Amino acid sequence: MSKHTHNFVNNYDEKNIIFGLDRKTDEKSLIAYLQKFTDDEMMQILVKRLSNDDISGILDYILGILKKHLKEKEYPDHKS
Repeated sequence: MSKHTHNFVNNYDEKNIIFGLDRKTDEKSLIAYLQKFTDDEMMQILVKRLSNDDISGILDYILGILKKHLKEKEYPDHKS
């Protein structure tokens, strides 16, 4: 069994990835967009094109969001 899933995007109506309509649509669109963005095939292409500064910036932003909104035990891959 896989440790990670991206099932939401596989079941989401792609035509409705839109932002600014309302909060519920923004939330669903964000999930779908991020899951599309982190698709294995997409990441294999993109990661080779990122500069070291790009990589650091993405990591800093994501870690900042995690620290701001989650408890440490809720972090991905947290060892209990």
